[in-house]
Amino acid sequence: MTNEQKIRVLVAKPGLDGHDRGAKVIARALRDAGMEVIYTGLRQTPEMIVSAALQEDVHVIGLSILSGAHNVIVPRIAALLKENKMDDVLLVVGGIIPEQDMEGLKKNRVAAIFPPGTAMEAIVQFIRNNAKPHAFPVSHS
Repeated sequence: MTNEQKIRVLVAKPGLDGHDRGAKVIARALRDAGMEVIYTGLRQTPEMIVSAALQEDVHVIGLSILSGAHNVIVPRIAALLKENKMDDVLLVVGGIIPEQDMEGLKKNRVAAIFPPGTAMEAIVQFIRNNAKPHAFPVSHS
């Protein structure tokens, strides 16, 4: 992939959770894997996340959720992505997600859920394999 075709990933910490070490580790691993990473910081609303994703023209949104608010946050983000015609943006979630909530999140557009302990290489490979190729800028050189 050329530099202008790098996968662009927005890593976001929605809700009131103040623990972001895992999100920063993921952001660094994705950057080390050659992706462009935008980290939004703590306490982001769904509106702030989708707005940043739109402005940054990202291919992937990665949410780090430890607060238990995933059943409220994810459907709102999915609705905002749909409203903004961002159907090609891959949505992934990491963090503490109870097994019984996973199916509901996947019905709300979540492509993958990465619990604590997931190997960084597995996350990198999933993103590389599933980010939409048609979303990448076309080089006219």
